[in-house]
Amino acid sequence: MVNNLKDALKEIKYFLLDMDGTLYLGDRLIGEMDKTLAFLRENGKKLIYLTNNSSKTNEEYVGKLKRIGLYGDGDEVFSSGIACAEFLADGYKGEKLNILGTDALKEQFKKRGLNVVESGADICVLAYDTELTYKKLCFFTDDLQSGAKYIATHPDVTCPAPRFFVPDAGAFIELIKAATGRVPEKIIGKPSSDMGEVLMKKFGAKSNEFMMVGDRLHTDILFGNNCGFYTVLVLSGESRESDISDNTGRPDFILGSFNDIVNYF
Repeated sequence: MVNNLKDALKEIKYFLLDMDGTLYLGDRLIGEMDKTLAFLRENGKKLIYLTNNSSKTNEEYVGKLKRIGLYGDGDEVFSSGIACAEFLADGYKGEKLNILGTDALKEQFKKRGLNVVESGADICVLAYDTELTYKKLCFFTDDLQSGAKYIATHPDVTCPAPRFFVPDAGAFIELIKAATGRVPEKIIGKPSSDMGEVLMKKFGAKSNEFMMVGDRLHTDILFGNNCGFYTVLVLSGESRESDISDNTGRPDFILGSFNDIVNYF
């Protein structure tokens, strides 16, 4: 690892990109982000859009990214839900899974040969379920109290909506804890290093070949640090430079906007 951004970029093959606050705000691009991403592709860099939101399909994310002019050939979307499915597919295919998640997410698990059941599970997987019902909660808590292993896709307590924040997986974790006393034994998404390990295995790459770029210290930057990736904090979203502390995770580099990255090639 080097401490000069220009030299670090020579090692980087994969950019892990947070989206809202890093590439765009709502539906508005931050500067000429479409040109910045095109420049990176032209310089041989692979772009991976990384999100903790496990309620949407990759196709939904790709649709938005294409609509606002960001998605290009060779790009990929990788969510905490997909990371969790790939983690479990690598060694848990014989287990029965109760997934507190959307039907679209369950299909991602089934595509990988995993056995998804409504109840009587060996492993309970808590995700961001925007189709949540009381019946699902009852089956899920029953399986947990019967001794099933417990995994969550990500820890985010809220998810931004157009007019307000809505409960996310972290809020569901607290609900389940109040009912059962159980907390997840493993959380896959940012800032956990598990998601990074899945990515390194998927692409057959080393940690110093990845650069995590995001606007949130507690998730994006802490995740990159936990994985041993290069980290870039952009000041176009949530975090300010004054927010940085040892508790939040210290980025390797700081940019006012991700568009500034082109100045270091």
